[in-house]
Amino acid sequence: MVSAWQFEIPTAGSKRLPPDARYVEALSSQGYGFEAAIADLVDNSIDAGAQNVVIHFLRDGEQLVSLVIVDDGKGMDEGELDIAMTVGGRRGYGKRALGMFGTGLKSASLSHANSVTVVSRTKRTRPVGRRWLMERAKEGFECDIIDPAYAQDFVDFYQGRPIAFQGTIVRWDGVKDFPKHGGGGQTDRYLHRTVNKLGLHLGLHLHRFLARDDFHITISVQDVRTGVEYANYGVESLDPFAYPHPGDPGYPSSFATDVPDVGPLRLEAHIWPPRSSLDEYKAFGAVVDREGFYFYRNDRLVQAGGWNNFRQPEQHLALARVAVDLPDDPDGKVFRLTVKKEGVQASPDFAGAVEKAVDAQGRTFAQYLADAERVYREARRHAGVARKAALPAGRGMDPQVRQAIEDELPILTHEEPLQFRWQKLPNDTFFEVDQEGHVLLLNQHYRAALLGGRAGSVDDAPLVKSLMYLLMQDAFQRERLGSRLKDNIELWQSVLVAAARAELDRMAD
Repeated sequence: MVSAWQFEIPTAGSKRLPPDARYVEALSSQGYGFEAAIADLVDNSIDAGAQNVVIHFLRDGEQLVSLVIVDDGKGMDEGELDIAMTVGGRRGYGKRALGMFGTGLKSASLSHANSVTVVSRTKRTRPVGRRWLMERAKEGFECDIIDPAYAQDFVDFYQGRPIAFQGTIVRWDGVKDFPKHGGGGQTDRYLHRTVNKLGLHLGLHLHRFLARDDFHITISVQDVRTGVEYANYGVESLDPFAYPHPGDPGYPSSFATDVPDVGPLRLEAHIWPPRSSLDEYKAFGAVVDREGFYFYRNDRLVQAGGWNNFRQPEQHLALARVAVDLPDDPDGKVFRLTVKKEGVQASPDFAGAVEKAVDAQGRTFAQYLADAERVYREARRHAGVARKAALPAGRGMDPQVRQAIEDELPILTHEEPLQFRWQKLPNDTFFEVDQEGHVLLLNQHYRAALLGGRAGSVDDAPLVKSLMYLLMQDAFQRERLGSRLKDNIELWQSVLVAAARAELDRMAD
């Protein structure tokens, strides 16, 4: 008997089903991280031929009020701006364009703000502006037309900063990520943390552009009431392949292969020198997550590490990084880029092609991986001579610190992890040791002083916990505490209590 699914499915006409206005809510729920959203807007600036982009945090005293991204690109006239602000509106993308889907501006912006305003001017047209207000957008795709006088004033405000004769301004209001109450130094702490992360993200994903002499990104913080500029940072290129010398003299090497449906592909295989402390190696996440393929699309980094089902990430391949410039694949038969440009979905054909890749010396890609592993293991053997194995760090320790511990120390994988927990203890006690439970108890009384008034979390106080982790290894690896170790613990207890009380006194002042 022939099954129904074997036949072509018949149809009886068609009907148009336009999206409900609530589609805007779905558009704003794409999971954009803050840094990825800003990077998407900078992509638009690059496509517009901008040489300068300014990311402007605006504050009113202790309160952050708006975020503005300004460029000196070619700008848009009224018709082009309407297309840019249309949900799903797509302009004609060139082969070297970074934009793809026609949703980045709207999706990235409305993921993080209740309102997005765009004002733009070309050399031949007056400034024009449009605004998406989330509430009005949900009611029926209603986009506001900005008063021409305000659009002109907005452009004039950024004249020379960096707008010269043309440019575009994107403004976010009601930014969800901003602190709701800026008092107590929350705004300063937020800006310090956010500007640093944003600079690293842009420096990494746009490093090929930032390495050029004709492209610059600046992050600025200014008070709207006083006009005082609190900070002005130039974003630096963070090239993930910028090591001073390779970990193996036989690399980097270019591996060639052919991928069905897209043709020739080159894999630029690198081996980092072991134990590097350079930001290009360690500054943007756990090292084990940054091994693997670095995919570029039109010089824009769209994936920073990962093996794309070719193999699983492993610590001993932490020095292996492979640059891949994506070939032209408009139908996405082999490579599909995520909307947020933070990853590439590769078909099994890619993994099969990598297995067949060879370099000019006739080495296979498997040999490259073996060489990267060898360099890593040899370095660990030399470094591990004087380093004693340690307990794994568990709950309560910041993930970045846990990763650093695993990178630097041989780990007793058969042992239970050492956990950290805040608990009410006598005021003359900074910590207690629960050997049986593998828990280091910290005195809740001193928590606020150690955090400097910040809100606590499971992984808080990473510096204190890291120091305690290193100090207390012997205490948790021995069945019983010897007299010398007990004396050391009493010493540490007294000094730490005195230091914590000094912090409390400073808070009281």
